[in-house]
Amino acid sequence: MAKARKDNRGRVLRKGETQRKYDLMYIYTYTDPFTHNRKYLYSKDLMELREKEKTLIRDQLDGLDVYAAGKSDLNFVFDRYISTKTELRSTTHTNYTYIYNHFVRDTFGKKKIGDIKYSDVLHFYLHLLKERGIQVNTLETVHTVLRPTFQLAVRDGLIRVNPCDGVMAEVKKRPGKNHGVRHALTLEQQRAFMNYIADHPVYYRWRPLFTVLLGTGCRIGEVIGLRWKDLDYEKSMISINHSVTYYPRSDNSYRCEFQVSLPKTDAGIRTIPMMEEVRDAFLEEKAMQKETGIKNEMEVDGMSGFIFCNRFGNLHNPQAINRAIKRITESHNSEEIVKAKKENRPPVIIPHFSCHHLRHTFCTRFCENETNVKIIQAVMGHANIETTLDIYAEVTDMKKTESIENLSRNLKIF
Repeated sequence: MAKARKDNRGRVLRKGETQRKYDLMYIYTYTDPFTHNRKYLYSKDLMELREKEKTLIRDQLDGLDVYAAGKSDLNFVFDRYISTKTELRSTTHTNYTYIYNHFVRDTFGKKKIGDIKYSDVLHFYLHLLKERGIQVNTLETVHTVLRPTFQLAVRDGLIRVNPCDGVMAEVKKRPGKNHGVRHALTLEQQRAFMNYIADHPVYYRWRPLFTVLLGTGCRIGEVIGLRWKDLDYEKSMISINHSVTYYPRSDNSYRCEFQVSLPKTDAGIRTIPMMEEVRDAFLEEKAMQKETGIKNEMEVDGMSGFIFCNRFGNLHNPQAINRAIKRITESHNSEEIVKAKKENRPPVIIPHFSCHHLRHTFCTRFCENETNVKIIQAVMGHANIETTLDIYAEVTDMKKTESIENLSRNLKIF
């Protein structure tokens, strides 16, 4: 049996209690349940220290301490909030923590929760847009993290209203390029992009991947996580049952790692038809891998046999794909401007876009040719029908404008 620890007066010390030898100060050591940081209580009198221990335990049980006094900073409240979100998928939890740490913790996160007003949040969001140069889509993720954090403080009675309420609506009303809407490529731009890749001596290797993205509407994580076993050539179907994400490691290092998770929502688990062009793209990818001798041999969370790989035989990093899109579009546009000038025609300029725009582009083409929004929702894996309806409404508006223009050209009614 371990020998009991005693102070200089022979009194037995409890768990967590120690006494320094050089000044006889009593110390109680404990771990904060929310931040998981080591903290300490001090006193020159053991009985006084134990009174502080009782108060600490009572405060922790009742949720009272600097937090309840409204004197804690936003960082403390976020750590408290995220510790309660046990139902989040690990990738979502990691993403929320990364976003908060990257954009909030070292700046806005240090403000006292009771002092933050609506205008403070608005100025912070505008700072992120103008000074940090982030897109509204990224800002919406920051908002997704901050709003429930403040809401927790509202429910706990620390603040009366949520200072985040209405901020994003105000931001989106302001003019500028950061409007947060992902516009689909036009059919002309889509064809120009794919034709340029197909005919290019370097970029042609990207054709199968972009064909699958444009021909399935899958999220980028779902496509880079596709395995050969997920394809059913006989039924011409593709099983979407998992996703691969690329996030910073949880050990606070600068390294990132791949991780397998379920799709973004339960609706993301689905089976989608394989168009003939998509089937050909898979076969083309397999042929290229056989010719080059490079195939994906990575294993992630027990999964292997992934279809797509980079030149090193590893999974694609989504950011690397976005950088490739940027190189391809810039190369196309510079050549197209010269070519169009020689041919005396307007150039087909491809705007800057990301992987997710290809999903939006597929959905737009689908909406242009399908009227049953439930079918569109099922194929896209949208958890909320509102998401599908928003895109369908946008396409319908474009169709209405196009129809009126055709009417104006073809009918002499004035």
